Amino acid sequence: MSAGIDRRTGRPLEDWSHVLQSLSVIFTTGFGARVMRRVFGSAVAGILGQNLTPDTTAKFYTAIILAIELWEPRFRVRQVAYPASSNSADRLRQGKFGLRLFGDYRPNALSGDDTVAGTKDFVL
Repeated sequence: MSAGIDRRTGRPLEDWSHVLQSLSVIFTTGFGARVMRRVFGSAVAGILGQNLTPDTTAKFYTAIILAIELWEPRFRVRQVAYPASSNSADRLRQGKFGLRLFGDYRPNALSGDDTVAGTKDFVL
C-alpha cells in the first residue's frame, strides 16, 4: 500500500487515489521543469494546444503511455479507448477530446511486487 499527501487538501491519500494524483502530476509536469529531477515528467503538456489531427492524437497517446511506463509502476496500461460519449463533433471542433485508459492496478509495485490487485480505468 502506498500513501501520500493530497496536494490540494493536505490530507492523507492512499491506494488508487494516490495513483491518480501521481498520474496528474506526471502529465502536467514538462521535462526539465523540476530542477533536481530534470528527466521527470512527460511530453503531454507540450502537445496540448496543437491542432487536433490523427498525428497529434497518436503523439498524445504515446506520450501518456510512455509517461506511465516510466514514472508510475502501480498502473500498467492495457487499452486506450476513445469514447464516443466524450468526443462529440462539437467537442472535437473545440479541440477537446477524451481518452479512457484501462489497465492493471498493482498497489505494491513501488516495493517490487508486481501482483495485480485488479483492473482500473480512468478518463482524461
